[in-house]
Amino acid sequence: MRSLGSINNWSLTKLLKNNYYNFKRKNILRFIPSSILLNAFKTISSWKNYKATPLLKLDKLKKKLKVNNVFYKDESKRFHLKSFKALGGAYAVEKISKGKKNIIISSATAGNHGRSVAWGAKRLGLKCKIFVSQYVSDSRVQEIKKYGADVTRVKGDYENSLRECIRLSKKNNWKIVQDVSTKNYKLIPLLTMAGYSIMIKEISKQTNQYITHIFLQAGVGGMAAGVVAGVAKYFKRIPKIIIVEPDRADCVLQSVKGNKLKKIKIKKESIMGGMSCNEMSFIPWQVLRRASNFCVSVSDKNVASTAAMLKDKKFSKKSIVGGECSTPGIISLIGVCNNFKTKNLIELNEKSNVLLIGCEGNADVKLYKQLLSKGRK
Repeated sequence: MRSLGSINNWSLTKLLKNNYYNFKRKNILRFIPSSILLNAFKTISSWKNYKATPLLKLDKLKKKLKVNNVFYKDESKRFHLKSFKALGGAYAVEKISKGKKNIIISSATAGNHGRSVAWGAKRLGLKCKIFVSQYVSDSRVQEIKKYGADVTRVKGDYENSLRECIRLSKKNNWKIVQDVSTKNYKLIPLLTMAGYSIMIKEISKQTNQYITHIFLQAGVGGMAAGVVAGVAKYFKRIPKIIIVEPDRADCVLQSVKGNKLKKIKIKKESIMGGMSCNEMSFIPWQVLRRASNFCVSVSDKNVASTAAMLKDKKFSKKSIVGGECSTPGIISLIGVCNNFKTKNLIELNEKSNVLLIGCEGNADVKLYKQLLSKGRK
């Protein structure tokens, strides 16, 4: 069984200071407007079984790292879908369907977004077509099918599944609910990100401590941008924003470094599958290019250990179920604190109140069991 002493040698792969940082609430709320954020909260908070997810304290970890608080937003409890994505896709489905019953919803997914879309379609009695790549696990597919969606597996990676989704959706006049925005596809991803901002709305009521640092996982950047929009709307003070990615898929870091959207090549998929993305989404880029203070990347090396330590009460008094994509915020916080120079650069100290997003629970049950087994060795 691992102890807190085992984290002493954890480190970041890369750290980048954003030389173009310039957080302006008005700018952020120009891309993700206040009216949409407010409507997202009004709508979702009226759904059956809505309640704010827990804001937990990782008290054992905070003592080890010598900071004031480490808060962990536990999205494993979100609408029984075990992921923050429940806030996004389902809300977008409701908005674009506008009460119509004769439309068919479609989406491509690596897992959690598709589950949210399928659940949203089922809530409204709509048919749903979900496309997944060959790399999406059978357990994730079964979770999507639970909500009555037809699931098509496509050979190749996520991009292949998205292309097939778009091709058949155009042919059959299905309504695509995708969380990736482009210059020509903005509204639905915007609605999805507005849903994610609810986490910050809840946190603003759950603690009277000012958050000084937020470590935000990024794949294409949707969750990070939604949270940053929530910060611009609901927080009185602006915390430092640290974007976290797998080192095998650091498209945000590379884009911020070059001050332009950059598509990268993924040579090997990260175990953090939902974050293994080769290109940022358009709207998140517009938000994060100026709003993020730092970008960091971490390896897969400590993912299993982190999941096991969360479960086995090594970081807190409470046992926490956190899936693979809930781990990198913790890993990067530890990596920062293990390096005196980096800790000073990010201004982490005994007065800091750090927020981590526990973005999913055991959304992939089989993989989660494997992580626990490996992490406990």
